Amino acid sequence: MLKTLVALSALFLAPQFFQSRNDFFQVNHGKPLLDAHNCYPYDGKWANRIDRALSTGVPVGIEQDIAPYVDPATGEVIAKITHRSKADASDPTLKHHFFDRVQPIIERAIKDGDKSKWPLIVLHFDFKDNTTPTLEAVWKVLDEYQDWITTGTKTEKDSDLSHLDWKPILVLTEDNDNQEQVFYRKLATGDKMRLFGSAHTNDKVFQGLNERQKEHAMAHAAPDLLLPEPATNYRRWWNNPWGVVEDGGQRAAADWTIADNRRLKALVDHAHRLDYWIRFYTLDGFAPAKDQGWGASYNFGSLQAAQLRWKAALQDGVNLIATDQYEDFRAFMEKAGYYPAK
Repeated sequence: MLKTLVALSALFLAPQFFQSRNDFFQVNHGKPLLDAHNCYPYDGKWANRIDRALSTGVPVGIEQDIAPYVDPATGEVIAKITHRSKADASDPTLKHHFFDRVQPIIERAIKDGDKSKWPLIVLHFDFKDNTTPTLEAVWKVLDEYQDWITTGTKTEKDSDLSHLDWKPILVLTEDNDNQEQVFYRKLATGDKMRLFGSAHTNDKVFQGLNERQKEHAMAHAAPDLLLPEPATNYRRWWNNPWGVVEDGGQRAAADWTIADNRRLKALVDHAHRLDYWIRFYTLDGFAPAKDQGWGASYNFGSLQAAQLRWKAALQDGVNLIATDQYEDFRAFMEKAGYYPAK
């Protein structure tokens, strides 16, 4: 208890702006962002998640899970938002659920023209299906909104990170190789990039291990073994489960210790040295009675336990901090000085 009280009583200081070849570090003037985890309805339930996320203010990260739906009338593959691997007729489309909802915010920002505040939204895709038709359906939607979307330029060498043309939305995707093929490799040098992938974590570290051994290895392997390659023009961020920090992840977490914080900081510092943004998911803490469809997988068990990790992630410079508790985390960030109080 004493350790917890001491940890909570310490004053926050925002991390210093990080100098990097990767323009991502300019987002929110180098400060961390709330990433609204699974920000969409599940089978019609919890349909207010995107409104909750946007109500916390901008800039903000918004995660949208993508799956295909085949229109029975036309055979066209449509990008829809769902937690399942295949969407059905009841699931909202990416266009309707996200782009229609943010339209007033984005159009107002473009009219104001204050690029120092851009991007307002970091849109993060978690694809539940990585087949080419699904990816191309998303590319088609992004084409409709190209005036809203931050772009880079495909370079001759992957190691050359192009500067970004900032717009109100920055789009991220994850590490699947077919995504890189569709979203980057098919482009000609000089073409505009519409979204940016994440790094591959080195899975050779886990070869031949059972599940418990993998958990242990994930939490103890040296950062340079987990992430050996620097950022590329396409792959500019590193996406991590919390189990890479604490052995066994959220449900196995005990007291937050100095050693835990050193582990977190080592991972963050290593990613930054290689010009990557870094994200951790998903930092929740709630009693079962307060569950709003979040589930037990990412639950530290109490808000206080989550706050200890939030505090450390903010202090250590984690760029995207994913949680389902949007309002609680935003209020926590405001109290710590990472956003002005509304």
